[in-house]
Amino acid sequence: MFRHTQQTQYNCTPEQPDPLYAMKLQELIGGAYGEMTVAMQYLFQGWNTRVPGKYKDLILDTATEELGHVEMISIMIARLLEGAPAEQISAAAAANPALAAVLGGQNPQHAIVAGGGAVLADSAGYPWNGKYIVASGNLMADFMANAAAEAQGRLQTARLYNMTEDPGVQDMLRFNLARDTAHQNQWLAAIETLKADGLEDIPVPIKFGLDTEYSEHSYEIWGLSDGAEGPAALPTTSADGRGEFIYLRSPEPLGPTPEVPATDPLLYATVNGGSRTVAGGTAPATGAGGLVDKAKEALTGTQPGTHRKS
Repeated sequence: MFRHTQQTQYNCTPEQPDPLYAMKLQELIGGAYGEMTVAMQYLFQGWNTRVPGKYKDLILDTATEELGHVEMISIMIARLLEGAPAEQISAAAAANPALAAVLGGQNPQHAIVAGGGAVLADSAGYPWNGKYIVASGNLMADFMANAAAEAQGRLQTARLYNMTEDPGVQDMLRFNLARDTAHQNQWLAAIETLKADGLEDIPVPIKFGLDTEYSEHSYEIWGLSDGAEGPAALPTTSADGRGEFIYLRSPEPLGPTPEVPATDPLLYATVNGGSRTVAGGTAPATGAGGLVDKAKEALTGTQPGTHRKS
C-alpha cells in the first residue's frame, strides 16, 4: 500500500521562471539515470526480493523516497515554466530569434502536452523507457547496478547545478546531491553486508560456482589497444581475492577462422558459384538440402530437383 503525503521532502521553489532550464532539468526525471529510473528500479527489485527482512525493507524504503524526488523535480519544472510559453517565448525571441524559431526557449511539449508541467521524458524529449531499469532478482548484481545508477545520477545533478544561478533551484539540488551521496554509500555498504551474511559474493552469480568456466582465463586482462598502461590501473590481486591478474600484452586468437554456412537458396544471399533456376528467376547453386527444400520434401514426399506427378 502506498500513501501520498502532501508535503514535499524538500523545498522546490525557484526564484524566477526559466523554461529553458526546465527542459534541462527533465533529465533528472526521465533520463536513463533519472529519478523515475531509480524509483522503478528499486520498486521492482523490492517486489521481486525473495529474502524477507532487512534487504527488502531497505530497497522499498529507498524506492518510495525516489518517488518523492520525482514529485519534487516535477513541481520545480512546473514553477520554472510559470508564465511560459507566452511571456518567456517573447523574451527568448527578442534575444535570439533563431532559438525562438527552433524551440521557443523551451520544450514545446511542456506547453502542448503537459499544459505547463513536467513530462515523463529526458532533456532531449525522449520518453522514459522501462528498459532503463535493472531488477534481476540477484541482490549482488542489483546493488552493483544501484550504486552505478546513483553515481551517474549525482554526476548529472552536479552538472545541472553548474548550469543555473537560481538560488532556489540550487537549494533543491544541494538536497538531491546529498541524498545521492547517501544512496551511493548505502548500496556499496549493502554489498559488503551481503558478503558478510554469506548470501552473495563476486563474481555474480557466485552460486553457479567456478568449476565450469575455463579458470585459466578467469583473471586474464587482454591488452587489445595501442595503449600500454592498462596494467597500472589494476592491483595484483583480483577483487574477489581468488586470483591474481595476468595482463596479456599481445593475446593471440584462441579460435579458428570461421566459415559462414551456406544459406537457403530461396533467401537469395550472395554466395560463390553459379546459379540455378527457381520459380521467378535464378538462385545461387548451393545444392539441395536448405531449410526450405527440406520443408518441401517433408510436405510433398519428393526429392529436391524432382517434380511430383499428378
